[in-house]
Amino acid sequence: MRRTAIVALVLGLTAPTAEAASAPEVRVWVTTPDRAELMHERPRVQFGTAASTHPTIVVDPDRGYQTIDGFGASITDSSAEVLAGLTPAVRADTMRKLFDPKQGIGVSFLRQPVGSSDFTAAASHYTYDDVPAGQTDFALRHFSVEHDRAKILPLLREAKRLNPKLKVMATPWSPPAWMKTNDSLVGGQLKDDPKIYDAYARYLVKFVKAYTAAGVPIDFLSVQNEPQNRRPDAYPGTDMPVAAQIKVIEALGPKLHGTKILGYDHNWATHPNDGTAEADYPYQILRSPAAKWLAGTAYHCYYGNPAAQTALHNAFPDKGIWFTECSGSKGATDPPAKVFGDTLRWHARNVVLGTTRNWARSAVNWNIALDSTGGPHNGGCGTCTGLVTVQPNGDVTTDAEYYTIGHLSKFVRPGARRIASTSFGTTGWNGQIMDAAFRNPDGSTALVVHNENDEPRTFAVNAGDRTFEYTLPGGALATFTWTTNLRSKFHAIPLTGATDPALIDDDASTRWSSGAAQAPGQFVQVDLGRRREFRRVAVDSGGNLGDYVRTWELSASDDGTKWRTLTAGSGTGQLTTIDVRRTSARYLRITSTGTASNWWSIADFRLYN
Repeated sequence: MRRTAIVALVLGLTAPTAEAASAPEVRVWVTTPDRAELMHERPRVQFGTAASTHPTIVVDPDRGYQTIDGFGASITDSSAEVLAGLTPAVRADTMRKLFDPKQGIGVSFLRQPVGSSDFTAAASHYTYDDVPAGQTDFALRHFSVEHDRAKILPLLREAKRLNPKLKVMATPWSPPAWMKTNDSLVGGQLKDDPKIYDAYARYLVKFVKAYTAAGVPIDFLSVQNEPQNRRPDAYPGTDMPVAAQIKVIEALGPKLHGTKILGYDHNWATHPNDGTAEADYPYQILRSPAAKWLAGTAYHCYYGNPAAQTALHNAFPDKGIWFTECSGSKGATDPPAKVFGDTLRWHARNVVLGTTRNWARSAVNWNIALDSTGGPHNGGCGTCTGLVTVQPNGDVTTDAEYYTIGHLSKFVRPGARRIASTSFGTTGWNGQIMDAAFRNPDGSTALVVHNENDEPRTFAVNAGDRTFEYTLPGGALATFTWTTNLRSKFHAIPLTGATDPALIDDDASTRWSSGAAQAPGQFVQVDLGRRREFRRVAVDSGGNLGDYVRTWELSASDDGTKWRTLTAGSGTGQLTTIDVRRTSARYLRITSTGTASNWWSIADFRLYN
C-alpha cells in the first residue's frame, strides 16, 4: 500500500520543496470504532499537484445543495434530570463539551419535546394544560410551562449562551388529554372538532411565546411527533392522520409568526407496526392547501432509508427537509465496545452522511444525556443511548453519538452549504469510502469521510487543481478542513436529462461494469439529453480499485450515428480526466482500445467547461 502524505510528514522522508511549503494545508480529526482515536487531531497534510491512482473524492464548491441549520440532539426531561443531578463543576464541563464550538463539539440544533415524551423522569406524564378527566380548558387558563423552569429551561439557556447560533425545534408527543378521543396522553386521536383544532393551535402558540419569554426562542415547530405511531408503548403519543394534521396546520399557520412549521416528523418509510397508516403521508401534506404554512418536512431513522428524503425533495424542491430524530441502541448483553463500534458505523453511514447527502438541513439524535441504565424513562425505549452517559459515580462518558454528531457540529457551522463531492459508499454498506462536503459561511471547507470497510482504505481528495491522498483505518470516521478557496478553472455542467448507463450526479457508486476482462471495442455511450459544449470529460471508475479502462478513445456525435474521434489516451487510475478543445456534441462514447484482466467500471461521468 502506498504511503500517505501524513506518513511522509511524520517520518520526515523528504525535505519539503518550495511548492510543498506553500501548498494548502488540511487539518484532520479521526474517530475509530475501537476508541483508540476519539476525534483525535492527527498531523496536517498538504494538497499537492500530482494526480492519484486511488478512488478520488472530487470536491466542487461551484455546485451547491441545501443550507445547514445545525446538528445535535434533545435535552429531554430525562436528559435534564441526569444533567441537573451532576455536581456544578462536572455539569459545567459537560455542557462545554457538548455546546462550546471551541472547547467541545458545538452542538447547534436541539429538538425539544413540548411536554412529556417517553423520556420523562417523573412518575406521571404531563402537558402544559392538564385538567381533571372530564373537564376542558378551551380558554387555556391552566396553561403553564412551570414544570420546565426547574431544570430544562436553565439548561437550554446555558446551551444558547455557550453556542449563540444554536437553533431550537419543538415537537409535541401529545396534546392535552382533554383534546383527545380517549382522554389520555397515551394513544388516541385529536378530536375532529374545529374548536379543538383552534385550541390546539393556540396551545402551541402559547408554548412558543412562553419559551421565547423564558429566553429560548423556538425556530422550528412540528405539530406531532411520529403521527403514524398508533400504538405507543405506555408513553405519550397520538395517531394523527393526514386530514387531522392538515387541519392543525391550517389553524396554526395564521397564528404563528417567526417560527417555521414542519410537517410529518416520522420515519423514512411506514413502519410495519403502524399498520395501514398513509405511506405517502409527507406527499399528501405538501400537496394540500396547508403546505403554504410549511417550511418543509421532518424525518426519523427507525424505518426505511435516507433516499426517501431525496425523492420528496425532487417532488417538492422548494420545501426544506430536516432530519430530527435517531437513537443509538444497546442490547442487554452487548459489551460496550460492540455498542460503540456498531453505533459509530451505522450512524456514520445513515445519519452523518446519509441524511446530509439526501438534502437534510439538520441531523439530530434523540437524548443528549442518559444514565448508565439508559434512563430514566417512562415507557417506550429501554435500550436507547445518548450522546453522553452519566455513570453511577457521577462521571460523564462520551458515547458514539457524541462523535458522530461532533464530526459534523464542530466543523460545519450553521449557515454552511453542502457542496458537491463524489462518494463511493452507500447507506446499506458496500465497503467503500462515503463522504459529504460543506462550505462554511467563512469560506472554509469541511469534508466528512467514513471508511465503511473493516480494513484500511486509501483514497484521494481533489479540490480545484490540488489533490492529497489519505488512508483511513477500518470503520473510521474523519473530518478534513481547509481554509484555502480551491477552485478549478473548469466548471461542472449540470447534465439533467442525460441517460444510462452513466447517470450523472455526484454519487459515484458503480453504475456500469463490463462484466468481464477489458477487450478492444467495449464502449460506453452517453446521451447528454441535448447538444452540450465542453472542454473536459471526467470518467470516474469509483471505488473498485483497478477497474479503470487501460487505453481508450473518446468520440462525439451530434446524432448518435456519425462519430468523430476527439482524442485517445491511457488510464492510470480510478479517475480519468480528459481535456479537449472546446467541443459541442449530444452523444459521447468512450471505447476501450486495449486488453486488461481487470473489469472496466464506470461510476460517474462528468462534463466541464
